[in-house]
Amino acid sequence: MLCAPKRKNKRQIAYLGVKMNETGVGADVFFVLVGAILVFAMHGGFAFLEVGTVRQKNQVNALVKILVDFALSTVAYFFVGYAVAYGTTFLVNAATLSGGGEGFELQGLSLVKFFFLTTFAAAIPAIISGGIAERMKFWPQCLATVALVGIVYPLFEGLVWNGNFGFQGWLEATFGAPFHDFAGSVVVHAVGGWIALGAVLLLGARMGRYDRNGRPIGIPPSSLPWLAMGSWMLCVGWFGFNVMTAASLESISGLVAINSLMAMVGGILVALVVGRNDPGFVHNGALAGLVAVCAGSDVMHPIGSLIVGGVAGGVFVIGFEICQNKLKIDDVLGVWPLHGICGAWGGIAAGFFGLEALGGLGGVSPVSQVIGTVLGAVYALGAGLAVYGILKATMGLRLSQEDEHRGADLSIHKISANPEHDLGR
Repeated sequence: MLCAPKRKNKRQIAYLGVKMNETGVGADVFFVLVGAILVFAMHGGFAFLEVGTVRQKNQVNALVKILVDFALSTVAYFFVGYAVAYGTTFLVNAATLSGGGEGFELQGLSLVKFFFLTTFAAAIPAIISGGIAERMKFWPQCLATVALVGIVYPLFEGLVWNGNFGFQGWLEATFGAPFHDFAGSVVVHAVGGWIALGAVLLLGARMGRYDRNGRPIGIPPSSLPWLAMGSWMLCVGWFGFNVMTAASLESISGLVAINSLMAMVGGILVALVVGRNDPGFVHNGALAGLVAVCAGSDVMHPIGSLIVGGVAGGVFVIGFEICQNKLKIDDVLGVWPLHGICGAWGGIAAGFFGLEALGGLGGVSPVSQVIGTVLGAVYALGAGLAVYGILKATMGLRLSQEDEHRGADLSIHKISANPEHDLGR
């Protein structure tokens, strides 16, 4: 015989409601934490992409820069940057931080969100690192990282993602929608790429990069397998970068995942053709597509994302060749065309391919996208010239000719990538 279920009293119902709420918060904590770990792993991708591109005498420096920049970024963002962007300080007791005190969510959800956003902030110096490789002094770059992650990046981040200074409200009231940058085509990538352009211009080209007549002298990648591994690590982590920007299980969207995938393959295929089978272009083409799709990955149709990513792959190849050969800008990894230009393309493209008329979900304004993107690029270039200009005037930016010739590994870190081989053992 079946027994009728017992009715729960109000206390039991309230208790179950609390437990279900805690379970939901705990799931979100785990979800965001996994995203933070995936994006943290992308910094290994930044490192190995640079290791495979620079000459062997600068490989150790590439690895050390990315790791130290991440550590400095975390400290600068924890004590200053996060408060600049979101008005929240962590200078309260641990019970408030983890237990849902004023301004903080239960079970430390706010803390893992900080971790997640820190990995974004630390991408700024990681992007710049590839442009200034092989001739930048170590300590000035460390100071630049602190200034950029503590002040420069959070100001723009807060403007877009927290509605600071009324900018987003003005765009929405004037043009019908705020500036839409779901996962940072402009906030992270374009800002990092345009800051890098300022730094590269102030540094000048590497010794031997151009002859007396200004003709480029090729410097091939030191290791295509390392370069490829860096690209693969970045591609895998990017799905945490984009998908987990949702910040909760309730808000997660498979559309973001498939759009990221389609943009990535679009970038690969177009870079393959336009780059004439060059493996460096192919592996960076994947990244170009992913950079471009970040802004509109939550509102575009997969076919639109394929087009946006494909255009980005072609833009990177052509932009890299113009940058290096026509403009004589020695941007070692091509971070300006990859992150700066492709990021700007993604920001603008979201305003068109996100429209319902082109199969998107709507809620975007082409005019707002252009304004937000241009503002981001101009702000970042100005900030890059200012920060690195001050450092150049006070500390100097470049290694000496002797140190640059010897290589950053021995000049800065006193050890090479293959010390046993150097000793002839």
